[in-house]
Amino acid sequence: MTRNNPVLFAISVFGLVIQVGRAQTGDLASVVSKPVSRTVELPGEFLPYLTVSLHARVPGYVERVHVDRGSVVREGELLVELSAPEMTAQIAEAESKVQAAEADRLQAEAQLAAAQSTYDRMVQASRTAGAVAGNELVQAEKQVEADKALLNSRQQATRTAAAAVQSLRDLQAYLKITAPFEGVVTDRLVHPGALVGPGNDSPLLVIQQVSHLRLVVPVPEEDVSGIVNGLSVPFQVPAWPERAFSGKIARISHALDPKTRTMAVELDVINRDSALAPGMFPAVKWPVRRSRPALFVPKASVVTTTERTFVIRERNGSAEWVDVRKGAAEGDLVEVIGNLKPGDRVVRHATDEIRDGTPLPISAKKAP
Repeated sequence: MTRNNPVLFAISVFGLVIQVGRAQTGDLASVVSKPVSRTVELPGEFLPYLTVSLHARVPGYVERVHVDRGSVVREGELLVELSAPEMTAQIAEAESKVQAAEADRLQAEAQLAAAQSTYDRMVQASRTAGAVAGNELVQAEKQVEADKALLNSRQQATRTAAAAVQSLRDLQAYLKITAPFEGVVTDRLVHPGALVGPGNDSPLLVIQQVSHLRLVVPVPEEDVSGIVNGLSVPFQVPAWPERAFSGKIARISHALDPKTRTMAVELDVINRDSALAPGMFPAVKWPVRRSRPALFVPKASVVTTTERTFVIRERNGSAEWVDVRKGAAEGDLVEVIGNLKPGDRVVRHATDEIRDGTPLPISAKKAP
C-alpha cells in the first residue's frame, strides 16, 4: 500500500514498508560569506552640549534681571544682580578689624625694635668687665625673644583679618551672576524683589549651549560591533524634512541598558544656524558594519519551528539539521549565525519534513 506525502513516500515490498526521504526542491545552495554593511533607521534625541541651572551662592534680594527666556548670552555676561546691604556692613566691620590688627602689628614692631636696641647696647657694654650684670643681659635677650613672638602673633592676626575681608569680598562678587559659557537662556524663574539664597532649591535661570549639541542614539546590541569613533552619520528631523544633517560619533558608553539592550552613543552636532534644538527626536540613518564577514543563505533555507530555527546542510549525502540564529536580511539572502562555514551546501527550499539524517536526492547533491 502506498500513501502520498510531500516529503516521504512509502514502498511496500513483501509486506515491509520502506520510507525513502527526498528533498522537495531537488537543489542545494552554497553558504556565502561577505561583509555586512547596511543602514538602519534609529531614533535619537538631542541634548544641549552644556546645560546649567544658575542658583544664588549667597542670600540676597534680586535687584535686576538683565536677560529673559530666549536671550543669547556670552561667556562672562552679567545676567542677574542681587542686593545684600548687610554684607557691606560686614565688610566694613572686617576692614576695621584689619586696621586694628595692623596697628597692633606696628606697635609690636616698635616694641621689638626697642628691645633689640637695648639688648645690642648691653652686649656692647658687657665687653667691659663689671659694666653689665650677667642677669640683666639674659633678661634683655629673653625680652627680645618675647617681642619677636608677639610680633609674629600680630602679623598672623593681620593676615587672618585681611583674609576675612577677602572672603567677604569674594562672596560679594557672587551678588553679580554671570554666564559660565556662551548659550541661550531657556528658562527664567526669578523676578526683581525675590529673596534668593542657598536655602532655595529653585534656580534663577537655566542656560543651555545649543550651538553645539549632543545627539544620543540608542544602538541595539546586535549593531554595536561596527561603531567607529569619528564616523559621520546622517539624520533628519521632522521640523526640516527637506534638509539633510549629519553628526560625528564622539562618545560611546560601552555599557548596555539592561532594560532596552541598547548602548547609548553620542554624536557631536554643530548647530550654527540654530535650526536644531534640544528635545528634538531625529531619525538617524545608522550604518551597520561588522568587524568580520557574515554568512548568508537563501531566506527559504531557514526553517523556524516552535522549538528551533535551523538550516539543512548536506553532509556525505544526508541531511543534517544545523541550529542557527537569523540576522539581517539582504535581498533574497538572510544572515545566519551558527555552526556553518563558507561553501557549505544547504537545502535551498527547506522544511522540517526533511528529517535529520534523511538521504538527499542525487539531483540535489549534484546541483550547482
